Amino acid sequence: MSALEPVIGVEIHVQLRTRTKMFCGCELSFGDPPNTHTCPVCLAHPGVLPVTNREAVRLALEIGLALGCEIAPRSIFHRKNYFYPDLPKAYQISQYDVPLCGRGRFTAVAEDGREIPVGITRVHLEEDAAKLMHLGGSGRRAGAERSAVDFNRGGTPLVEIVTEPDLTSAADVAVFLRQLRQTLLFLGVSDCNMEEGSMRADANVSVRPAGSTALGTKTELKNMNSFRFLERGITAEVERQRATIAAGGRVVQETVHFEPETGEIHPLRSKEEAHDYRYLPEPDLVPVAPDPAWVDGLRAGLPELPQALRARWVGEMGLSHEDADVLTESPELAAYFAAVAAEADPKAAANWVRGELRAQLRERGEEPWQGNVTPARLAALLGLLADGTLSVPGAKEALAEVIATGEEPAAVVARRGLGQISDEGELTALVDRLLAEHAAQADQLRSGKDKVLGFFVGQAMKATQGRADPGAVSRLVRERALGG
Repeated sequence: MSALEPVIGVEIHVQLRTRTKMFCGCELSFGDPPNTHTCPVCLAHPGVLPVTNREAVRLALEIGLALGCEIAPRSIFHRKNYFYPDLPKAYQISQYDVPLCGRGRFTAVAEDGREIPVGITRVHLEEDAAKLMHLGGSGRRAGAERSAVDFNRGGTPLVEIVTEPDLTSAADVAVFLRQLRQTLLFLGVSDCNMEEGSMRADANVSVRPAGSTALGTKTELKNMNSFRFLERGITAEVERQRATIAAGGRVVQETVHFEPETGEIHPLRSKEEAHDYRYLPEPDLVPVAPDPAWVDGLRAGLPELPQALRARWVGEMGLSHEDADVLTESPELAAYFAAVAAEADPKAAANWVRGELRAQLRERGEEPWQGNVTPARLAALLGLLADGTLSVPGAKEALAEVIATGEEPAAVVARRGLGQISDEGELTALVDRLLAEHAAQADQLRSGKDKVLGFFVGQAMKATQGRADPGAVSRLVRERALGG
C-alpha cells in the first residue's frame, strides 16, 4: 500500500469584541453569575425580533479584508436547525450559501522561512450557543449528576473562518493557527483567549495516497482549546486513520474527541451534512449590504498586519523568521520591540526582549510593556553592553535592578559598580595569577588543548563577579601562556 498523507482543513470560531450580543442589547460577559445577561430575544421568547449588531458586521468585514476575502455586496442570514439543550430557539442564526466574506488566502511562514499557503473558503457571522454545565462527578457529561444551562453566552457574536483542505501536517496547522491568531489580535477584533473559549478550532482530517488529488473520508476533531492539544489530536487522528486503512477497515465520517490525558481518540457522533440542518433563510432579518465606501474605508484603515511586519523585520533588520514570529505574538509586544530596535541594534534587541527580559519578567507575572523596563531603558542597557561598559552577566544583573526599581541603567551600573573591567594592567595581573594558581591547566593549554582557554575565561569571570572583559581575558591568556 502506498503511503497515506494527511489532508486537513480548519474551522475557527472567534468571539467578536463587541459590547452587546449579536441580535439583542444584552451585554457580553465572562465569569458573571449564570443567566444574568439575558433578555426575551436571546432566550427566544415568542414574538421577539432580532436586530443585527452593526459593530459585529464591521469587525467581520475587517477580518475578511485582512484575509484577502471577496466581500459580498449582499449577504443573508439563515436558520441552522438542530435541537440541543443550550439552544433555546432549536436553531442557530448563521450564514450558509451567501456569507459576508467569500474566497480569500492566508500565507503562514514556518520558522525555516517555508511558506504555508492556506485558502480561505468563507468568513461568516453567526451567534454562539449557551453553555451547558455538567454538575457533579468530573464535570463531563458522562457521570454527571445533573446538567444546567447558562444563557449568558447565548447570542454572543461569532465569526467562523473556514479554510480549504490545504494543510498537510499537524505542525503546519499549529503554525497557521498561531499566526492567524496574531492577525486577529493586531486587528483588535477579539481577545482570542482560547482558555475562555473566545477562540476555538475544529479540524477536518482525512488521509489519501501520497500524490493523489482525491479527498478521503474526513472526520471532525471538535472544539480544541489550545494549539498544542489540537496538534496532538490531529497527529493521533491521522495515525488512527492510517492504522484503520492498513488493517483493511474503512474510515467513517464522524465527529471525534481527543483525550489529552490518554492521547486517545473517541467517536462522539456521526458527522452531519448541510442538509441535516435544514438551512432556511432567516425571515426576521434583512440582508446585509455593506456600503462599498464603508468597506473601502475599513480596508484603508487596517493596521500593518503581522505577516507584513515579519517580512519587513526579516528583510530590513536581519531577524530570523523565528525571532519575527515570536515578537509578533501580540501587538503590544511588537510595538515594544519596535521601540527598542529604533534605538539599539535590532538583533540584540530581539535576543534580549525574547530571552532575558521575558524570562526575568515571567517570575513577576509581567509582560515587557507593563513593567519598569521601558523601551528607552532597555535600549540604554543594550548600548552599555555594546560599547563594552557592561559584560553580559553585568547586563543581566543591571536588568534585574531596573526591573525592580525603575532606575536608569547607567545609574544602576554606577551605584552597583557593575562596569566591565577592561583595564589592560588589571586584567594582565589577574591572568598571571590564574595561570600560576592553575599550573596543570596552563600546561595543557601550552600542549595544544585549546578548550582549556574557556576554563581560564570562566575563572576570570568568577573572580571578578562577571565584570572582566571575556575577549580581553582570552587574548591575554594566550599571550601570557603561549608567548603570543
